[in-house]
Amino acid sequence: MVCGGFACSKNALCALNVVYMLVGLLLIGVAAWGKGLGLVSSIHIIGGVIAVGVFLLLIAVAGLVGAVNHHQVLLFFYMIILGLVFIFQFGISCSCLAINRSKQTDVINASWWVMSNKTRDELERSFDCCGLFNLTTLYQQDYAFCTACWDRAA
Repeated sequence: MVCGGFACSKNALCALNVVYMLVGLLLIGVAAWGKGLGLVSSIHIIGGVIAVGVFLLLIAVAGLVGAVNHHQVLLFFYMIILGLVFIFQFGISCSCLAINRSKQTDVINASWWVMSNKTRDELERSFDCCGLFNLTTLYQQDYAFCTACWDRAA
């Protein structure tokens, strides 16, 4: 069997899209499992992971249908969407690499004060710390500020 022409490309694209479909289903399943077990309480995080899984699943189905049916228009838009996703991911990766330690601290500090008290309590219990950078001076005076300290004090 010679691997040339559209037959080899078709088979490779079909296999790749089946893998993408499995990854999309895995994302949806892991998000539902995490919510079901109570590991993640933020509906925004769960919703985001499920949305990414559904998006990946839809893109994979479009690529699979385009490859099997030799549908050039569908494959063209599939290629355009994957190109845009690549550019988006590349931009996010570059911006993450460009952030230095002080900017990371600023971003973490800003997000800490925006999140709900329930989320803070869950983070403090999970990581066995009090406060953002485990600064315990405020919490040593009054344990009511940190639920993780309640477990240690008891």
